[in-house]
Amino acid sequence: MSESHSGWGSLFTAENRGSAITLSTGVALYATNSYIVITILPSVVLDIGGMAWYAWNTTLFVISAIMGSALSARLLNKSGPRWAYLNATAIFMLGAAICTVAPSMPILLLGRAIQGLGGGFLFALSYAMVNLVFREELWPRAMALISAMWGVATLVGPAVGGIFAELHAWRYAFGLLLPVTLLFAVLVWKSLPARQHKPAPAEPLPRLQLVLLASAVLAISAGSLSPHGWVNFSGIAAAIVLVLWLRKREFSRSVRLLPRNALSFTSPLCALFATMSLLMIGMGYDIYVPYLLQHLHGQTPLLAGYITAAAAAGWTVGEMWSAAWSGKRASAAIKAGPLIMLLSLLCLLVSLPLTVGAAWLHMSGIVIGLSLLGFATGLGWPHLLTRVLQQAEAQDKEKAGASISVVQSFSAAMGTALAGTVANLAGINSVGGVQGASQAALWLSLMFLLAPLAAIITARRATREQPVRTRQESLNYK
Repeated sequence: MSESHSGWGSLFTAENRGSAITLSTGVALYATNSYIVITILPSVVLDIGGMAWYAWNTTLFVISAIMGSALSARLLNKSGPRWAYLNATAIFMLGAAICTVAPSMPILLLGRAIQGLGGGFLFALSYAMVNLVFREELWPRAMALISAMWGVATLVGPAVGGIFAELHAWRYAFGLLLPVTLLFAVLVWKSLPARQHKPAPAEPLPRLQLVLLASAVLAISAGSLSPHGWVNFSGIAAAIVLVLWLRKREFSRSVRLLPRNALSFTSPLCALFATMSLLMIGMGYDIYVPYLLQHLHGQTPLLAGYITAAAAAGWTVGEMWSAAWSGKRASAAIKAGPLIMLLSLLCLLVSLPLTVGAAWLHMSGIVIGLSLLGFATGLGWPHLLTRVLQQAEAQDKEKAGASISVVQSFSAAMGTALAGTVANLAGINSVGGVQGASQAALWLSLMFLLAPLAAIITARRATREQPVRTRQESLNYK
């Protein structure tokens, strides 16, 4: 094989170029949209109101994305690669169009939910398509290319969102997605095959478990809208009941959402999933960081977007640094993550809520805190995912791989919903202004310390066994 056809160049031969660009662009579209929205949200609520619903923009998007991911295999089998992607693209465009013209926050949330469904399809289809359009020896590189799109999104998303926010034209940020997505549809039409050669048999869906998963997040989000603490805590209590019901359902049914014994408290899988979930929840309140930076520290939307993206950059650095580790070093990475996250949140606690003193000192603390927040999660992430695959029973290997994105998305949505509850209870909506933002920053930093404290315990349990891992496996899932 020639040099141009070896290594990464093999993904971009005449045979593979179109598919590689299409699959990676689908994920880039999903990821970039996420960072655009985080950056423009402060401008959105300033224009159309709905501060109490602030966190719902991410919560509803992620919940819908979970549903899209769960249904993606059926869509692919029924419609074939090309039309599955085109249907997902149409749904995503519809959501973006609704957001562009939304006159109020409830209409915007409808658009975000539809966007999330289409985005979930795009995200999951990109991974599902790898084994259909590439030779097996190219799968690891294709997976790594798709995952790398999140890094690209951290550069593009805040820039697009920040520019439009500074121009007081946040609607154009959503509107720009329409022609871009339309061009993507043309790329799909030209690059992807119309049909699969051997469609996989459709598996039954764990419908009730998916409903319980979504309902648990919505219960917390609904409770967060009330100014009364007892309603907020009732929402959290309802979510706990729904999760316990889901756990019982997983044990009593053959059609499961997660691998066997994943929710058994004595299982290594349970400790692994719990550590993943707590780390994702710990990152949940970064949804409010752009708002707090603008209202407390006088940052422009563009700078606020890029400062917030420091968490994503830290995650990437952590993953790249530890990806080749194995054995005791991999276990150390898993155990160090929660400790570093605890340090990062303490750093944010003493820098984000304060507005007196040297501005450069506060901003340095915020950037360092956010970078460490992402680094803490990324450091042990590839090893957590690899051990999930290794600990799952042989017949559950495929389900284990699929469950990773479900658990990650659910935990991210739960973290955002809890952030909304804490921020609203702290007075970010009722008090308003600098005082409300300062109180919210203080209580968010304090309450989210609980996540890494709990993760310290679960990470120690998750590393009692040290299975042999391979570098290739860590590239397959992010």
